[in-house]
Amino acid sequence: MKAAILAPVAWRTPPRHYGPWEQVASNIAEGLIKLGVDVTLFATGDSITAGKLEAICKQGYEEDRSQDAKVLECLHISNLMEKAGEFDIIHNNFDFLPLTYTGLIKTPVITTIHGFSSQKIIPVYKKYNQRGHYVSISDADRSAELDYIATVYNGLDTADFKLTEKPQNYLLYFGRIHHDKGAAEAIEIAKKANKQLLIAGIIQDDNYWREKIEPHLNDQIVYVGSAGPEKRNELLGNALALLHPINFAEPFGMSVAESMLCGTPVIAFNKGSMPELIEHEQTGFLVNTVDEGVDVINNIPSINRQYCHDSAASKFSKEKMAEDYFKLYERILG
Repeated sequence: MKAAILAPVAWRTPPRHYGPWEQVASNIAEGLIKLGVDVTLFATGDSITAGKLEAICKQGYEEDRSQDAKVLECLHISNLMEKAGEFDIIHNNFDFLPLTYTGLIKTPVITTIHGFSSQKIIPVYKKYNQRGHYVSISDADRSAELDYIATVYNGLDTADFKLTEKPQNYLLYFGRIHHDKGAAEAIEIAKKANKQLLIAGIIQDDNYWREKIEPHLNDQIVYVGSAGPEKRNELLGNALALLHPINFAEPFGMSVAESMLCGTPVIAFNKGSMPELIEHEQTGFLVNTVDEGVDVINNIPSINRQYCHDSAASKFSKEKMAEDYFKLYERILG
């Protein structure tokens, strides 16, 4: 079976620090290669894969800002679609734009919908619903207007995460600094609980950072910058808990799975995919308010960190994800 995996071109695949879609595309590609699939990864030129690599740019447009994002995306997607006949199946991890080519090619296209940036993009998915094959990354992140062939949870390389049985006494916020992700609410929880909070992630909203985060920074609330894989393990593993007080219906939540793989429980607002990822009082706590988040901090020692790790490893491994997708490919190809 010859498969083309289409990754975005914002960041390298796999990313150096931030880039959740690129990370998932990488894990799909490398997982399928281990299952014997002939994989070509369409990504940036600096991407790393055990398969073949196809690229129209050396670096992603977020890493080399001299490039125009839309131009790069058009060249990248058209590069794959003009070679569509070379593949048995195309796996689109690049949102709705590639769908606009699917009426012009014969190769079947499976699209992982990594969330909806806006309801305004749904008409494109609807137009190609009968031609394409849609996969959701959680049951919560489904549009009632679309048909899906499956839900496949994002899979991580579980070998990258080691269980830390004895954590230190700090809470962690790990994610982009943006209102959606609830960095300000995490600060509020930590202050009310009188715990140290480490904040790690890229600053995505400068105004939000200046108004809601920066004024609170001191010895108790510490910003440690964005964290690559090595720093990520240390930060997540040594944390008492990950605070994830989101303000939107999150489609998945990679940092939640990553935290649990380190044995670290997650305190999350009960929105979006959170009830699918977190087993309440077993691998973390689902709460609705800042005060409820503060209240459960005393219950953190009741979480078995080994169970937390094992549960996440059984659900969110890249091997499981690759096997699930391989079965879908076989189903689509008959």
